[in-house]
Amino acid sequence: MILASDSSGRETWPSWVLLVATVLVSGLFITGPVLRRRYPLAWWLILGFPATALRVTYTWRALMAGCGLAVSRRPALTVVSGLIGNGAPPPQPRVPRRGLVRPTAGGFWLLVRLLPGQVPEDFVKAAPAMAEDWQVHAVRVTSWKPGIVRVAASVSDPLAAPRVPKQRGPGRLLCVAVGALETGAAWVVDLRRVPHWLIVGATRSGKSTLINALVAGLAPQPVALVGIDCKGGMELSLYEPRLSALATNRGQAVRLLTALVDLTLDRMTVCRAARVRNIWGLPDKQRPVPVVVIVDELAELFLVASRNEKDEAQAAGTALIRLAQLGAALGVFLVVAGQRVGSDLGPGVTALRAQLGGRVCHRVADPGTAEMALGDLNPDALKAAQAITPEQSGTAVLASGDGWERARSHLITEVEAEAVAAEYAHLTPVLSELHVEAR
Repeated sequence: MILASDSSGRETWPSWVLLVATVLVSGLFITGPVLRRRYPLAWWLILGFPATALRVTYTWRALMAGCGLAVSRRPALTVVSGLIGNGAPPPQPRVPRRGLVRPTAGGFWLLVRLLPGQVPEDFVKAAPAMAEDWQVHAVRVTSWKPGIVRVAASVSDPLAAPRVPKQRGPGRLLCVAVGALETGAAWVVDLRRVPHWLIVGATRSGKSTLINALVAGLAPQPVALVGIDCKGGMELSLYEPRLSALATNRGQAVRLLTALVDLTLDRMTVCRAARVRNIWGLPDKQRPVPVVVIVDELAELFLVASRNEKDEAQAAGTALIRLAQLGAALGVFLVVAGQRVGSDLGPGVTALRAQLGGRVCHRVADPGTAEMALGDLNPDALKAAQAITPEQSGTAVLASGDGWERARSHLITEVEAEAVAAEYAHLTPVLSELHVEAR
């Protein structure tokens, strides 16, 4: 090291080193706003993260004590007697041990070891206080493994302007990047992993935008898209050039769903003859094309006003449940959407919901719909969905057996959706068994 000595013999830094350090620090502060605007990731790693990590370190002990997560080192009577006897200050309380603060693209995370008697829910309750003390957008606490929790913070709202690159080419089969997660990662819908999805949301909540993004990602792939839109095809007719079949009223929907059940049973016969458990075990040349069924506005299938409509609704519900039970292994996947989904529509809705492992809940007009979508999977996800405001259009809470996340879909307009359907219309498989006559 290059050090100088002053008149008293102490070693000091040379003046030129101090000058260079001062210039560098001043330059960073001057160029910081420009760097943050043009290169947010570089700004965060160079300036933002070090300052935030120091803040976390400095406030940790006081924060844990203020949130009731610190534990006294002595029993209360022992502490009191010690104070009376010799006037010594009380010992510092024990605080949960934390690991290194590690940066991410839009925040940071750290691991915390729980003290005896503590549970992860204690830290979940303290998450808002952590966000306030650390001056970040949000803090999320999840279990890492027994006795350890993971604390992840987002410095800003990554859903305010999600940046998701447009998918080029067909991509991985039945896998589509439709938006961004709160963590900053891409929101990917993988139908091979989670085959059936329920999407709920009120008008202008982002439900249609999500379906646009999903269809735009599936259109270049070698899959058949089937639409059921009992509002006269007002929504799904945008994609008609790329749809192998489209039902626009309940009568057509019942016949189309029945044909899909028959198609599924035929595929089951093929798999059984080949002694494989699903279509993915068949040779490429024998494997049937995957079918993605998109049902828009589920309530239109179940609402009834007469005996005849009741029979149709029951038939539609039964067919959907059978497809959900059998379809995953046989290449038939369901994406069911609706503004309002509740048990009051009929017992078939609850039975269908149980088969739809993936859930997406946008802002909804009634708490029952959010409860139907998320209540059986995760209470925390339900609270997060109920907190979505009208200004957060496109924001949703998605949940599956793997947990839950806040996310926002990539904006695909109606014009873009029509353009994508027209561009890939030549890839539309012809499935004669799904032909639906108008009525």
